[in-house]
Amino acid sequence: MAEKVKVAGLGGVFFKCGDPKATGAWYAEHLGLPVEEYGHAVLPWRRFDDPDRTEYTVWSPFPSDTEYFGSGSAPFMMNFIVHDLNALVAQLAEAGIKLEGDIQEMEYGRFAWITDPNGVRIELWQPSEQMPEAE
Repeated sequence: MAEKVKVAGLGGVFFKCGDPKATGAWYAEHLGLPVEEYGHAVLPWRRFDDPDRTEYTVWSPFPSDTEYFGSGSAPFMMNFIVHDLNALVAQLAEAGIKLEGDIQEMEYGRFAWITDPNGVRIELWQPSEQMPEAE
């Protein structure tokens, strides 16, 4: 039996709120979160098992009425880093777990979405090799 593909880390914390801009400003002012103009913060970190490799966790507030979190009622969405999105998607399909839409290719990597048994949308992210290097 082939080894199961696993997530490699937490890629993001996304949550709904009434005023994303004010929420970002509060976190920047009081907690020093490096909130960018777009409204999110990108937090680089080094892997324990490969300190030369940089990974990222994105913190991002979304409007209360966002449709990005899928059709569930959860006020948050989790993003997990994966290193082989195709293999994980195939593994999920074997278990009867269907993707929501198609895999999407974007500047920062490849993305796929599923929903857990509680209605929480999960974003699976295979980062691009061209992600900026953390300082």
